[in-house]
Amino acid sequence: MNNTRREFLGNVAKAGALLLAGSATALQANGSVKSSSDTDPVLSDDQRDTLFYIYQEEKVARDVYITLGERYPEESTFALIQLSEQSHIEAVGALCVSYGIDISYVDLDAVGVFELPALQDLYDACVAQGNISRLEGLKVGELIELTDLDDLESAAAGMPEDVVSVFENLKEGSESHLDAFRRAIARLEA
Repeated sequence: MNNTRREFLGNVAKAGALLLAGSATALQANGSVKSSSDTDPVLSDDQRDTLFYIYQEEKVARDVYITLGERYPEESTFALIQLSEQSHIEAVGALCVSYGIDISYVDLDAVGVFELPALQDLYDACVAQGNISRLEGLKVGELIELTDLDDLESAAAGMPEDVVSVFENLKEGSESHLDAFRRAIARLEA
């Protein structure tokens, strides 16, 4: 692995971890999370911000796979996994609605457009790296799934049982996606 690739992967992985850790502050600062009630007895503001972050992060994964799937139509891995990511978005979106987080202003049809600037930057960086080659695109997919697994694990801490249950299901999906990307990478590297 060359130094540029190693540096990119390191920076994106660190950014994902830092973004999740600081997501509550960033979200509050730009007002992205809108709630139907300021006094939700079940989730704290930080938990609601984290839930919205995960909602948008699942959209990043789907949108990167849509974009790279269009770039590399011969690679079915992107097309298959983007469908699963859509169900992840819907599952977390249902939690957002259940907990009074207004997501009505999020345009799910606008591929590559995000409410959170940090996730916009992440999408842009992933697509730029993935556009280098099909192999690099698959490696971006691997990185996204590894990041999702870590972020879902961190985000589940202290959440209500229904949120944890959905996050556990999403983690199972991400593990399956990770395996698919690794098989595709091995196929190309053989």
